[in-house]
Amino acid sequence: MRIAYLVNHYPAVSHSFIRREILSLERQGIEVLRISLRGWDDAQPSEEDRLESARTNYVLKAGLIPLLVGFLRIGVAAPLRLVKALRLVWTMGRRAERPFPVHFIYLLEACQILHWLRAAKSEHLHAHFGTNSAEVAMLVHELGGPPWSFTAHGPEEFDKAKFIGLPEKIMRARFVVAISSFGRSQLYRQIGHQHWDKIQVVHCGLEPAFFADEPAPSPANRRLICVGRLAEQKGQLLLIEAARRLRDNGTQFELVLAGDGEMREEIETLIKTYDLTPHVRITGWIGSEQVREEIAASRALVLPSFAEGLPVVIMEAMALRRPVITTYVAGIPELVEPGHHGWLVPAGDVLALAGAMQACLDAPPGEIEAMGAAAHARVKARHDVDVEADKLAKLFRR
Repeated sequence: MRIAYLVNHYPAVSHSFIRREILSLERQGIEVLRISLRGWDDAQPSEEDRLESARTNYVLKAGLIPLLVGFLRIGVAAPLRLVKALRLVWTMGRRAERPFPVHFIYLLEACQILHWLRAAKSEHLHAHFGTNSAEVAMLVHELGGPPWSFTAHGPEEFDKAKFIGLPEKIMRARFVVAISSFGRSQLYRQIGHQHWDKIQVVHCGLEPAFFADEPAPSPANRRLICVGRLAEQKGQLLLIEAARRLRDNGTQFELVLAGDGEMREEIETLIKTYDLTPHVRITGWIGSEQVREEIAASRALVLPSFAEGLPVVIMEAMALRRPVITTYVAGIPELVEPGHHGWLVPAGDVLALAGAMQACLDAPPGEIEAMGAAAHARVKARHDVDVEADKLAKLFRR
């Protein structure tokens, strides 16, 4: 079977789960055409992403002229379909968060993608995220393209469901994937009960290499690591507040923030204001192998998220036999059981967060290793990428 994947930005450091999913589908005999709107000029820190970049077709790389040519070609070959697609552009653009001309550009992108799909004889188009990539996939189908589907991750799709036309996308897609039961519940809210069977749960997964490594002993240091984009929804500012409380209590610790993002300057300013530079460091963007090394060198992962889908980095830390400190948000409690795999705290509660960090730092090595072993078993049972990709393959073939 031949399918195509459409992503807004691919490959990306924060989207390694998409790469894993594609490669697993290919191991199962499905040919995957990679299509991305942008990302061709990114500096890729890992060899895997460099290879993926070379295999990806980039819609916007050649500029506007090829898109206009594709639009005119569709207009001559299938004028009625183009009129239907223009009506859909009008429907999606009327109350959207982005201005109407942006939605017309989505139509131009769809014309180019349709040409690639026909040349590759793709039988299905799957988009990741329910935002603009899903809209482009929907327009491709309206122009005469193959059946389509998309994976919704959250929280962005759920925060602005009406402004991105999420109900319309769900109604028009062949099926929709949620990455957790919580995500499925949020998609249920957008459509009538008679359409609920369209929503399927397929977890993000980890490749076998994550589970094959020999157990790394829990380090004797007092290091905690937070991995993720430096953004408001990840809660790093609250984490710095908690770190200040630990320091003021005389606790010895090191906190590593692995990642980068729009809030880096604000976070760095707060670190300096609280005189936490001896305790906290920011790595910037690092490759997947470096992320694994940093996690393995830490006692636990801490992720004080305010809003999430189900963070892949939690799965990675658990697979590496490290307990996690995180929040009762979205799909996280479906994977992490407090007291067994780490600590769960209410989102936004700095005292509870500081308390959980203190408890982790004070826990004896045997307790940390037992939690890590339980976490490893839990994520292996629920997030094996080949098992999850097989669920997707069956949906595509159906």
